[in-house]
Amino acid sequence: MQYLLFFNLLKIRTFVAMTDQFVNIHTHRPTGRGIELRTAGIHPWNADKEDVSTIVPLLGDVQAVGETGLDFVHGADRETQLAAFRAQLALARERRLPVVLHCVRAFEPVMRELDACRPRAAIFHGFIGSPEQARRAVLKGYYLSFGLRAFASPKTLESLRETPLSQLFLETDDSDVPIEEIYARAAKVKGVTPEELQRATLENYGRIFTTGPQGQDKAAGTPPLPAR
Repeated sequence: MQYLLFFNLLKIRTFVAMTDQFVNIHTHRPTGRGIELRTAGIHPWNADKEDVSTIVPLLGDVQAVGETGLDFVHGADRETQLAAFRAQLALARERRLPVVLHCVRAFEPVMRELDACRPRAAIFHGFIGSPEQARRAVLKGYYLSFGLRAFASPKTLESLRETPLSQLFLETDDSDVPIEEIYARAAKVKGVTPEELQRATLENYGRIFTTGPQGQDKAAGTPPLPAR
């Protein structure tokens, strides 16, 4: 059994776990087993409590910046969130690191900031936006990650249905539902097999995380793709 765990150095969020080659792009319930990949970032809920300068010394030893973004429902005031988000996007661009995004009621400003700073790659975790928002993000080359909440919303199901496999991730977030179940349900929505989703998300993972700024392997030990 193979595991891949992504976690946040500042312990603000827990990221990616891979169980039996099911990529789980965001989980609050890590197994503690397997390869560990790290991110560093200031969550928008903590933008008024943490200084972005605290993550700078960590960036040489991480695979992404995040969880960062904007949340216009909870967290710090908007200007404080924007300042922290912009600073982290600049760091991600400078270090050629992908970003893992938290976006709540802030799609337009998040897209504007991404357009202004164009990180190497961007993943919208826990995406519950409209099909139009999904299309716009995909057109820009960004990745969308869907979790359990997607299945409760007709508009988000349509977003999942329309998102190309080449820009798709799945996640459990803070749910205790097994990632295998998320894949099975998403496969039905997409009209593909869970194995096809496995292959696609592994390919997406490899595209984003295995090559560093000078082409070095950033995730040694990445497992092979499932047999076709």
